[in-house]
Amino acid sequence: MIPNKLKPGDEVRVIAPSRSMKILGEDCKKIATERLESLGLKVTFGKYVMEADDDYLIASAEHRAEDLNEAFRDKNVKAILTVIGGFNSNQILKYIDYEMIKNNPKIFCGFSDITVLSNAIHAKTGLVTYSGPHYSSFGMLKGFEYEFEYFKKMFFNEEEFEVISSEKWSDDAWFIDQEKREFFDNEGMYIINEGEVEGDIVGGNLCTLNLLQGTEYMPNIENKILFLEDDGEAGEIFLMNFDRDLQSLILMPEFKNVKGIVLGRNQKNCNMTKDKWTKLIKTKPELKSIPVIAGADFGHTTPIFAFPIGGNAKISAKNGKIKILIKG
Repeated sequence: MIPNKLKPGDEVRVIAPSRSMKILGEDCKKIATERLESLGLKVTFGKYVMEADDDYLIASAEHRAEDLNEAFRDKNVKAILTVIGGFNSNQILKYIDYEMIKNNPKIFCGFSDITVLSNAIHAKTGLVTYSGPHYSSFGMLKGFEYEFEYFKKMFFNEEEFEVISSEKWSDDAWFIDQEKREFFDNEGMYIINEGEVEGDIVGGNLCTLNLLQGTEYMPNIENKILFLEDDGEAGEIFLMNFDRDLQSLILMPEFKNVKGIVLGRNQKNCNMTKDKWTKLIKTKPELKSIPVIAGADFGHTTPIFAFPIGGNAKISAKNGKIKILIKG
């Protein structure tokens, strides 16, 4: 099921299935709301978005799930945006009313920890969900133009669109100082393995996706194109962590029919290079016959483009040229 696209006048509900909105500054919330309203959207908030305990800055699992269920149940709501990521979205999986969601399809968007929800909802209902900006992402004062443009392409237009790399990217704590920003020239995507494929997309944050393995919430990866990224929490041992997390996916029986992989851009503290990525991918015999592209604009740096989990991608990586078309 592909949810209806947005149009001016539609209501967008903001919920906090991971960390609470209490973590956001007033300037971030003001900019985010005004930016969404500039698209003609009405922004409303879940009942428990500001609830937070002292340890994880999250509401109870029951309350977080209640906000999610209510957002899908409310006929006036046309899209659901998550506040921000975190670590504990998988706590609410058993409280979600998947049958109700199946009967009330609508846009659901977020990334990072939200990967468990977007993939679980897709697995349980068939609804196309989205890896893309949080509500908090819209609070970025500078450097948001690319992300904003691709949000509109994904959620306001029916047409297939091509993913073109951003001109600049950043990996700074913009939410602490909106004026002190550091941007880098983007070298763009690059090919590790050549090939041409078409298929449906599954993925997001790799270590979070892997939390679903062995559960009823894991999407089927057979015949899929995997969009995968991970954050810089591991720092210097990022390569080893990503290697074993990727190997965990490779060991799944369905992986033998995976069609291709697109890797998101890394944070700077990961110290990853083209050579390191190429060496890692080339050590995996299971990947030798499928196209692998790295350096795409999604993950834990900015900006990012939104992509549909369950939506369609066409990928061409040949003769040094890359073309990615997305629809969903």
